Amino acid sequence: MGNLAEMAAGEAQPRAEGLELTIVLPCLNEAETVGTCVAKAVKWLRESGVAGEVIVADNGSTDDSPELAREAGARVVTVRRKGYGNALLRGIRASRSTYVLMADADDSYDLENLSPFLEQLRAGCDLVMGNRFAGGIEQGAMPWLHRRIGNPVLSGIGRLFYRTPVRDFHCGIRAFRKDAIVDLGLRAAGMEFASEMIVKASLADLRISEVPTTLRPDGRSRAPHLRSFRDGWRHLRFLLLFCPNWLFVVPGLVLLAVGAIGTAALTFGHIGGLDIAGLLYAASLIIVGYQALWFGLLMQTYAESRGILPEGTRMRRIRRLLTLERGLILGAALLLVGALVAVISVLRWRSAHFGALNPAQNVRVITPAILGLVLGSQTILGSFSIGVLAIRTAAPDDPSPQRAAAPARSGS
Repeated sequence: MGNLAEMAAGEAQPRAEGLELTIVLPCLNEAETVGTCVAKAVKWLRESGVAGEVIVADNGSTDDSPELAREAGARVVTVRRKGYGNALLRGIRASRSTYVLMADADDSYDLENLSPFLEQLRAGCDLVMGNRFAGGIEQGAMPWLHRRIGNPVLSGIGRLFYRTPVRDFHCGIRAFRKDAIVDLGLRAAGMEFASEMIVKASLADLRISEVPTTLRPDGRSRAPHLRSFRDGWRHLRFLLLFCPNWLFVVPGLVLLAVGAIGTAALTFGHIGGLDIAGLLYAASLIIVGYQALWFGLLMQTYAESRGILPEGTRMRRIRRLLTLERGLILGAALLLVGALVAVISVLRWRSAHFGALNPAQNVRVITPAILGLVLGSQTILGSFSIGVLAIRTAAPDDPSPQRAAAPARSGS
């Protein structure tokens, strides 16, 4: 039985005729609540007249969770690979319906009022998120730190980075069109799965909406699996890594601009108390900012070539403009400028019979030379690196889960 369930979960199952909605509940030692959750979901399907099924994706429970879920009317899928994302991915692939609704198996979400989700799906939405802040959070259902700081901050960052309407990024109950979400090629094995779904759906320009939902204290006597700071950092890290624009490009442009202004001004004199030390710091900002821009390009190119991020129109324009040959020419030009300025500095030293030079004047000549040499080298190495990463490889012959389609825009 376990092997059959594993096989069913590992490959996307064909749609069953007339089956509209699958309710997927990931489960790990939820004997206290999983039966109640399944019973509520089955009751709602029956009373609403919705043709559907309930799947419990069991992630290695050592208690009676699988048996209790079956007794309550669920189809149990055994998921051997640990992780919240692994459990949900297998459960989603094992579903046989047009739409899928996922929720936690801890009895904290209202599984007897799922009609708003299904109505939005029937109206054409691809992803329907629950919003606990709009629907109501009962006392004791969410720690103060999560409610006032963690969720609002992370949701705000997600909206800023990915231009998504979602205001409750980490709501555990959401519904979606199965084929649209499977085509995104979701891969996160852990708690980041929740963020990955929204991020990739937003990048793919899927139609996303929110409906109010309620949250109440869960029915477990044990501590939750969630760890505030660890999982909060994992979500933030995920949001940053999927958006090279905000992680590298924006900071790089700011540093480059500040450094360039400071270097240009201090090369020809001092500004107040800023002199040689300020010039060196400004030059270092140019180098760090320029490196950040190249890292952003490298990261975006790698992510697109591996199907982690969709190909964006902006990156296509950049690649057409910054070819390997043009990058090499630009790098060589910067190196030449740096070398010429270095020669000038040596000639000045020779004119002083290789004796001591005025430190302030000497540094003002040497700094542009160093910048030209360093930036030129970075440009040549970066151009070669992007050229290698951009090489397209042939798809494997053996069938594999669908990869993300190439939508209209990307995170950068």
